[in-house]
Amino acid sequence: FKRNEALGIIKYRARGKRFEIKEDLASCYTVSEEMYRRLEPYIVIGEEFALRPFAQRNYPTRTFDSTRRARHKRDTLPLVPFRLDTASVGYLSQIGFSVRQAEVLVKYRDMRGGLRSIDEVAECYVVSDEMIERLQPYLIFEAKEPTTPALLELNRADSAALVAIRGIGAKTAAAIIAYRRRLGGFYRVEQLSEVRGITEQNYERIVQQIWCDSCEIQKISVIFAPAERLAEHPYLPPRTLRKLLKQRQLKGGWTTIEEMIDEKIFTVDEAARIAPYLRFDVQQPE
Repeated sequence: FKRNEALGIIKYRARGKRFEIKEDLASCYTVSEEMYRRLEPYIVIGEEFALRPFAQRNYPTRTFDSTRRARHKRDTLPLVPFRLDTASVGYLSQIGFSVRQAEVLVKYRDMRGGLRSIDEVAECYVVSDEMIERLQPYLIFEAKEPTTPALLELNRADSAALVAIRGIGAKTAAAIIAYRRRLGGFYRVEQLSEVRGITEQNYERIVQQIWCDSCEIQKISVIFAPAERLAEHPYLPPRTLRKLLKQRQLKGGWTTIEEMIDEKIFTVDEAARIAPYLRFDVQQPE
C-alpha cells in the first residue's frame, strides 16, 4: 500500500467501521479494484468480527462492484452536462459529493473566480480521481478568452511595471512586492485588497489592469519548512502556527490538507485560503 492508502484504511477502522466480510474492504475509499482483487485471497476476518451464517440470510450477496455502487446511493440526480461555475452546493451534493465536499468546492471555485478546465477542478483537494473520471464527460467550461496584452501579470511585475499602473505609486508598489514575497505570490487579484495602504477606490481601478498567474506561486513545504519561514506567511497567524508546529513535531507531517482539517489545525475556510501555498513533500527537498 501507499502511505495515503494505508492511512485511509486506518481512518476507516478508527471511525468505528468493521470488516465483517471480505467485501467490506472495498468500502474503503482508498482501496482500488485492482488492489482488492490482489488482496482478496489473503483476507481473513476474525471469528469475533465475522458475520454469522444466520445474519447473512436476509442480505443480498455483496461483491466489490455492489459495495462500490453503495457509495453512490446518495446520488438522486442522473448526470447530465452542466456548468460547474453555476452549480450550487445542493446540486453537487446530489451528484455524488458530500455536503462538506460541495461547500469546499464552491468556495474554491469562487475564490478562483471560476473554473476553466478539468485540471483546475482536479486541483481542489476534495475532488478525487474517481470523481474526476465520473464527471469529466459532463462538465462544460466557458471558452477561455485570450488575456489582453494590456493587463499586467502581478506575480512577475517589478516595481517599475507596477508604478506604470494607474492607482499605484512607488510606496504602494513596494508594499505589493513585500506582501507578495511573504505570500509566495498571488493566486487571485482580489488578494490585492489585503495589501496595506491600498484604498477601496484605488483597488477598483487597479484590478481592471492586472491579472494573476497562479503557476508563479512559490509553495512552502508544510513538513520540512523551518518555523521561521512558516511564520512569515500572512495566512498562518501565531496561534495556528503553534498548533501546526506542535502537531508536526508529534506525528512528523501530513499527506493532505484534509488531515490538517481533521486535526483542527485549520478550519475549512482557512484550509481553502492557505491550500494553494502548501506542498506536502514525502522527502526533504534538496
